[in-house]
Amino acid sequence: MTTLRFVLALVGGAIYLIVSLNVVRSLLVPRVDRSSLLRFVIRTLTVPGHIVRHKIQHYETRDRILAFEGPLSLLVLLVVWVLGYLLALGLLLLPSVHSPAKALAQAGSSLVTLGIISSPRGWAEAIDILAGLTGLFVVTLQIAYLPTIYGAYNRRETEVTMLVARAGEPVWGPEILARTQLMSLTEDLADFYRQWERWAADVQESHASYPALMLFRSPSAYSSWAIALLGICDSAALLHSVAPEQTPVEARLALRMGYLCFRRLSAALGHPVSEDPSPTDPIMLERAEFDRGIDRLIAAGLPMERSHDEAWPHFRAWRVNYEEAAYFLANRIDAVPAPWSGRRLSGQRQIPFQRLKNRTPDDPEGISRTPYYPDDPDVTA
Repeated sequence: MTTLRFVLALVGGAIYLIVSLNVVRSLLVPRVDRSSLLRFVIRTLTVPGHIVRHKIQHYETRDRILAFEGPLSLLVLLVVWVLGYLLALGLLLLPSVHSPAKALAQAGSSLVTLGIISSPRGWAEAIDILAGLTGLFVVTLQIAYLPTIYGAYNRRETEVTMLVARAGEPVWGPEILARTQLMSLTEDLADFYRQWERWAADVQESHASYPALMLFRSPSAYSSWAIALLGICDSAALLHSVAPEQTPVEARLALRMGYLCFRRLSAALGHPVSEDPSPTDPIMLERAEFDRGIDRLIAAGLPMERSHDEAWPHFRAWRVNYEEAAYFLANRIDAVPAPWSGRRLSGQRQIPFQRLKNRTPDDPEGISRTPYYPDDPDVTA
């Protein structure tokens, strides 16, 4: 019996080391190679998420429910760590505390630093001290972890919210370019893409290091960080395709950083994609959808250097770099089903972008002049 207790204590020591390694890798090591425990927690939360997606067709209702997925992942991860330490420390106490129930109770008392249960034996006292230090260690790291998480979230959402003024919501790549042309902001494009290049780099680093951030949804149901980045990439790819002479080099840099961000975050969630796709590989976006996007640009007055047929192969060659990863992430987080963002597991139809009315004192209802595009069934006021 004594031999069995020592064997169980060794098992407890192994569990303690495994959990500690997972804590360190999850909170302290800024690498894409996340801990297996963190992957398990995120994948476990996918199960109720899938149920919500398939059972609830109304997008706004799904969005309100899935808003709890990100915060819940942090709480579940903390509970898993605490339970793992509780089991490990309880097993480590078995050589000195012969009752398994008392060993777990003593481990729990020491882990939360209450110390109301203890044993006067040297080994048990050492484990009690280890448990107290472990509890302080985990709580301290978690306290430091949360400001990092929410700081990265706030940086991300600030730019996403600002994009709404420039592109409406949900974000759509052609609409970014169309409104830029209509509002005479073409000279600002270089700074605009430079800003989004830095944004994509920041999101790539923070969200790959802390994957739970990807589950945190935007405050608005019709905004999403993944759809915003997809819109930026599509706008840069479109501009390169239809007007290469007018395209600032910053657009190409933002596009490259954008698809690197998509690939890295997709890999962080266990869905690696090709790092070097062929420019002639097929894409899921249909040609008819692309033509409608080009029509938007023509209606907005963007000077075109290539026709629909000439621009299509160039756009496809750009989009093949990020489409698969972007569609995977949009599906995984159930982002707003915007145009050009693929299908959702729920079967939700695409939600068109919102066209703002041009209200003036002379035209309070904004109906005498349509500043953006002709009537279109997929455009809502």
